[in-house]
Amino acid sequence: MASNTVRLHRVLRTRPDRLYRAFLDPDAMAKWLPPYGFTARVHQMDAKVDGKWRMSFTNFSTGHSHSFGGRYLELVPGQRLRYTSAFDDPNLPGEMVTTVTLREVSCGTELEAVQEGIPAVIPAEACYLGWQESLLQLARLVEPEIPE
Repeated sequence: MASNTVRLHRVLRTRPDRLYRAFLDPDAMAKWLPPYGFTARVHQMDAKVDGKWRMSFTNFSTGHSHSFGGRYLELVPGQRLRYTSAFDDPNLPGEMVTTVTLREVSCGTELEAVQEGIPAVIPAEACYLGWQESLLQLARLVEPEIPE
């Protein structure tokens, strides 16, 4: 069965270490990752190479949830994350691999994300839409510098 790949690029007004932390902090992930109209719950996050993570999204309108998880393949603080993802739903088979690369630039941090192996039943344009919403929420989380 064929699969999809999406590639995303953003520059965010923040330091690489803050952006990196947003991918590994359970509360941060629950805040920025779910697309609009969904809530999220992180069930497990063992942020180390070969460590496992697991979370679920719940559709706020219907209450329907779906869960997914994977393991960390590579973690280079402030620079790179690679992790697997698989849905628990047997109608969404296969394992996806997401690679996030961070690079400090003059006005913040450049983020490049590549998600490979997306189940063919999920249209690539739907993935782009979801990622765009998530990345907007990510920017709102990591860009403000709020004093103590």
